[in-house]
Amino acid sequence: MFVDSVKIELQAGRGGDGCMSFRREKYVARGGPDGGDGGDGASIILQAREGVNSLADFVGHGIWRAPKGSPGSGSGRHGRNARDLTLYVPPGTTIIDAAEGFVIRDLVRDGDQLVIARGGKGGRGNTHYKSSTNRAPREFTFGQEGEVRQVILELKSIADVGLVGKPNAGKSTLLSRLSRARPEIADYPFTTKYPNLGQVDVSADQRFILADIPGLIAGASDGVGLGHEFLKHVERAGILIHLVEPTPTDESNPLENYQSIRHELSAYSGELANRPEIIAVTKAELPTAGEVAQQLRELDAENVRQVHLISAVTGEGLSDLLHEVWARLCESRELAKANASSGSSFELQQAATTEVKQPVTKKPAKQAARRPPHLAGPTAQLSEENPPSRYQDPEDSTP
Repeated sequence: MFVDSVKIELQAGRGGDGCMSFRREKYVARGGPDGGDGGDGASIILQAREGVNSLADFVGHGIWRAPKGSPGSGSGRHGRNARDLTLYVPPGTTIIDAAEGFVIRDLVRDGDQLVIARGGKGGRGNTHYKSSTNRAPREFTFGQEGEVRQVILELKSIADVGLVGKPNAGKSTLLSRLSRARPEIADYPFTTKYPNLGQVDVSADQRFILADIPGLIAGASDGVGLGHEFLKHVERAGILIHLVEPTPTDESNPLENYQSIRHELSAYSGELANRPEIIAVTKAELPTAGEVAQQLRELDAENVRQVHLISAVTGEGLSDLLHEVWARLCESRELAKANASSGSSFELQQAATTEVKQPVTKKPAKQAARRPPHLAGPTAQLSEENPPSRYQDPEDSTP
């Protein structure tokens, strides 16, 4: 069962209580307090782990409780700290606060983790309260309660390339042809009810992740046909492959179908609509496929776009499609690296060119060296030739 959204409550462990105890031992008078501290409660950690593909493990388990810390005991023995509870989620999981609705953290890569609820601290025993004036303390503290938080876990598939198009456009068939993924394939629409991921090997050292998104219909950006549930999985895709069926089963116009999907992408997210797009007309073995491809090329008179004719059955056009996808991926990755390097070099340049003005501090004036008392004042003029009996004050003009 594939689950991409679930609401759960997380309760961290409570801290253990401190202990009030006194040392009672033979031949030991006035042993004093010896109550130990309580152990800390366990925290709850959400960690992204490769190999976990859905949030199905959280279905039917709405409340997760972490263990409590052990209480302290006599003889100065502290309680044991509880072991943290780690819950594993797929990479690409977004953690949303259920009460306020803001995004707490986005766990994108394998190994990303977040302490979502911290355990309570253990209480203090009466040993902490002894002093010279309180030799027999009976005070102690209880353990603190752990944090309680309700969160929404929302999975958004991580893929380099996403397949979009109307239902029954051949997305699952193309994924099964290019990779080892085996999605459900049938001759009726909405066969795919959840995203499927597959690794496509372009060459021995060139590969990318391809995501098959369930079919979109008009009004998908407003939630029609589980549109929001499907569109969120293509948000992380760097390149979109738009598949157009030349002869839709509902006898609709292929050009109108293409424009309808483009409208839904723009209405859902302007950034998503501006992603690089590769157009491919599927079922090239049908006689109308070439005509539809030509109409798509001429849809914009000012900008003639490239449209691929492919067939997942015969393999026609798949090689050219893969090479263009890989070339687009390399361009986007180089652009991302250039932006990152230019940003870092700009910061370094700014730091180097910015003149740092040091505060001007005035040096204190040097004080004159202090002269000894016998060398300062009137007595400095006394000597063997000028004894005190002959001393005359210069200011005294009387003989």
